[in-house]
Amino acid sequence: MIIVSACLCGINTKYNGDNNLDERILKLLKEGKAIPVCPEQLGGLTTPRAAHEISNGTGADVLDGKCKVKGIDGQDSTEEFIKGAYETLNIVKKCNVTTAILKAKSPSCGYGKIYDGTFTGNKIDGNGITAELLKRNGIKVYTEEDEFRNLYMTY
Repeated sequence: MIIVSACLCGINTKYNGDNNLDERILKLLKEGKAIPVCPEQLGGLTTPRAAHEISNGTGADVLDGKCKVKGIDGQDSTEEFIKGAYETLNIVKKCNVTTAILKAKSPSCGYGKIYDGTFTGNKIDGNGITAELLKRNGIKVYTEEDEFRNLYMTY
């Protein structure tokens, strides 16, 4: 079983109330191979919500208590992002998930690159909070931008 970002399945969980439909991910869901999650909603944030970025760090830094997640409106939503990451990990453990395909560059789900916290579109190396937590717990993480064709054909 694979866990996937709900927005990639066409579910309107994106911060602006929209989605990031990726037909390959939707196919996995339709075939019963994927479980959709939105860590931000699981953490208690509403949809729509203000855009958020990690301020002065990465998901690893947030989990280690070194920085915060803030909305473009200045709201500190660190607690909700961390709660959502742990709720996602709970689902992963209960469903024996070993692989995740998450939304690229997101402060929750980004893997490898995330936005830098300035809301200017600049990116830095690092992971979002949920991606980092899953990685720390032995889950193989991909984004929709990665080549995972062989992966999803095996599930």
